[in-house]
Amino acid sequence: MSAPPSVDVRRGPRRDSRPLGVVVAAVAVAALAVVPLGFVVWSTVDAGWGEVRRLVLRPRTAELLWNTVRLTGGAVVLSAVLGTGAAWLVERSSVPGRRLWTVLMAAPLAVPAFVNSYGWVSLVPAANGYFGALVIVTLSYFPFVYLPVAAALRGLDPALEETAHSLGDGPFRTFRRTVLPQLRPALAGGCLLVALHLLAEFGALQLLRFPTFTTAIYDQYQSSFSGPAANMLAAVLVLCCLVLLLGELRLRGNARYSRVGAGVARPPARVRLGPWTGPALLALGALAALALGVPLGSLTYWLVTGTSSDLSMDLLLETTGTSLGLGALAALCAVIAAIPVAWLANRHRGHLTTLLERSTYFGNALPGIVVALALVTLGIRVVPMWYQTIVLLVAAYVILYLPRAVVNVRAAFAQAPPVLEDVAHSQGLGRLPTLLRVTLPLAAPGLGAAAALVFIAVVTELTATLLLSPIGTRTLATQFWTDSDSAAYAAAAPYAAVMVLLSAPATYLLTRTPRRSSTR
Repeated sequence: MSAPPSVDVRRGPRRDSRPLGVVVAAVAVAALAVVPLGFVVWSTVDAGWGEVRRLVLRPRTAELLWNTVRLTGGAVVLSAVLGTGAAWLVERSSVPGRRLWTVLMAAPLAVPAFVNSYGWVSLVPAANGYFGALVIVTLSYFPFVYLPVAAALRGLDPALEETAHSLGDGPFRTFRRTVLPQLRPALAGGCLLVALHLLAEFGALQLLRFPTFTTAIYDQYQSSFSGPAANMLAAVLVLCCLVLLLGELRLRGNARYSRVGAGVARPPARVRLGPWTGPALLALGALAALALGVPLGSLTYWLVTGTSSDLSMDLLLETTGTSLGLGALAALCAVIAAIPVAWLANRHRGHLTTLLERSTYFGNALPGIVVALALVTLGIRVVPMWYQTIVLLVAAYVILYLPRAVVNVRAAFAQAPPVLEDVAHSQGLGRLPTLLRVTLPLAAPGLGAAAALVFIAVVTELTATLLLSPIGTRTLATQFWTDSDSAAYAAAAPYAAVMVLLSAPATYLLTRTPRRSSTR
């Protein structure tokens, strides 16, 4: 009698080698994801050291670097303070209306940064320059710190703080020496997101008349059509991104922050604010009013009383339909592209699959302006029949937002037991039918979440769309940009309002993370 097949109780039946077709598809996806990085390296090498030195080592580059560094550094510090402070008040204090504040602190993410800038500039024209940009981008991006820090505070073991109190530490000393170190991964990750978004930000800073690398690259492209100067600025911007990624890894460290055992979830004792309740409510209210009230109030004002232009419902419907269509197409393509990479990473772990998966994350670290420039060059020199077509535009969307799809699709595949695939194979079902009939239906909720995240991002994307969209193609973001850049604030308001409405549901879902403490 033959021996039974080898089975690992943790991983299921022993799995065969990686399917060649899936590997080829995953390699193709990874190659697409690294096109922008390859473009930057190629353009730098092709220019030669003398040209690189002439274009990079000049006063204008130093000015842009100083503007980018001081804005990014200032916004990261302010976002860390505001996000961590708001998270502590909502999650660890006795402030009233905790559920309402949870939603309000995340809600600014539903308002694109360039719409937030439009709201401020249209009401307060003096809100520009460094200090105006610093305040406005901080109000747009501090939720990236608030959300992970709030989640980390919910999951901290209260025994650590109780031990610190028993040793004589007061509330502030306990927070500084016990709680804050435990928040380091969440805080570092949130600050990294803020910094990366700022390096990629174009619309908000252009409206605020504050030049950085991204705005300078766009201006250079417009004047010299992807000239060497734009490529060299893009190379410096990519180096800034890499420095940020390495810095975040170092700041995160290798320490353990999880409990050895799962234990029983126990909510921490909330700090009673007493006479500080009023100031705490005032601080949270002011933050919500500045981050959310000003842009939404500005939109409402221009929708109701603006007279700079008559609204064309046909154009509004056209741009909405185009944005929805591009969002749906890009979401479908991104999810399809993510499937082979995520499936290999989940079912066939190894050095190759890890390399393929990590390669798809470059899009998340590169500004949209760099991705667009790479595809413009590719379209002109390699595939001219695709230049200024939907193909390159959707390819840019996939590169930019593929990480969102890969992370969610991989998590979805992790919830689909591999043993069911083995059962299907034992019944004579091939790999592709098994994937279509067994794995994908089980992973459908995760695939839907991935598609929704990509869809919302594409609907509000501006930079790549401005550079790559076919002539005559108008989306909500590009039409809003056309009107707001010419100070036609009333004409721009409807397009901004529709973008906010489309972004709101996904942003609200970010606040619906189950909270064990709230049920006890």
